[in-house]
Amino acid sequence: MSLTTLSPQEAQARLKAGAVLIDIREADEHARESIPGARSHPLSQLANNPPRGEQPMIFHCRSGNRTQVNAAHLEAVAGGPAFILDGGIDAWKRAGLPVTQDKSQPIEIMRQVQITAGTLVALGVALGSFVHPGFYMLSAFVGAGLAFSGITGSCMMAKMLALAPWNRRNGRAATA
Repeated sequence: MSLTTLSPQEAQARLKAGAVLIDIREADEHARESIPGARSHPLSQLANNPPRGEQPMIFHCRSGNRTQVNAAHLEAVAGGPAFILDGGIDAWKRAGLPVTQDKSQPIEIMRQVQITAGTLVALGVALGSFVHPGFYMLSAFVGAGLAFSGITGSCMMAKMLALAPWNRRNGRAATA
């Protein structure tokens, strides 16, 4: 059995009828932007912190990809009627439906990783071209780190960035 997808308008109607909206994005993503009333249950912690309740559940992520890829797991966790918001919060916004944004929150850790890694690779190439060829090793090191992260599912750069002052919330590091 596969979870049925709902358009933003269909999801909104089901929410008005008592369904519960479950945001499976990471906590830092939810803190920066969310659909009003959505409950945060990050996919990375869903097994340890499953949503509870008798109401039908509508799962969403940013674009709909995470929910589609993990539909079988989400269905098992729901334990009852469950759906996927087709296109995620991006489609919700395109439909003109309300979202809550807190721009004071740092951008998502994985976006910070992408910005940092891209900057370091470009810097390594520029310095290798104009200063000394040894600087190409910086780009190679970052590339190897990204490959390692993809293989193991553990990103050291994300863990280090989570400790940065702008990612600290109430004295605690953001979840990486």
